[in-house]
Amino acid sequence: MAIALAVGVLAGAATPAIADLRICNKTSSRVGIAVGYKDEESWKTEGWWNLAANSCETLLAGSLVSRYYYLYAVDYDRGGEWSGRSFMCTQEKTFTIKGIEDCLKRGFERTGFFEIDTGEQRTWTVQLTEPGRASAAAGQ
Repeated sequence: MAIALAVGVLAGAATPAIADLRICNKTSSRVGIAVGYKDEESWKTEGWWNLAANSCETLLAGSLVSRYYYLYAVDYDRGGEWSGRSFMCTQEKTFTIKGIEDCLKRGFERTGFFEIDTGEQRTWTVQLTEPGRASAAAGQ
């Protein structure tokens, strides 16, 4: 059974030279992360990053190439997921998949991602939080 979990977003960075898409797992569980985005050529999904409880990791290094990014995450320890209505392709093992169409026909899973609007910032941090915990959003 899927559990809706809260998501917080932080824009910008403490050091202006840094330009990345970062995820911070602010929960007490281990989580798996997949990301989807459109680069210069096509739509692409990538996964899995495994984040320990209360840790952060850079998923995409360098200046962001798109305004919108899409995330899907699963709580390995307690179950539940962070998901949405933007469907993209994934698979169980580590993957990079070009294209988001015909996932099932191409032998992939069809997974609902949630949208992140970066407002065209060069760097962005998403915080995955547990229900009931405060999360903050800040722009730069």
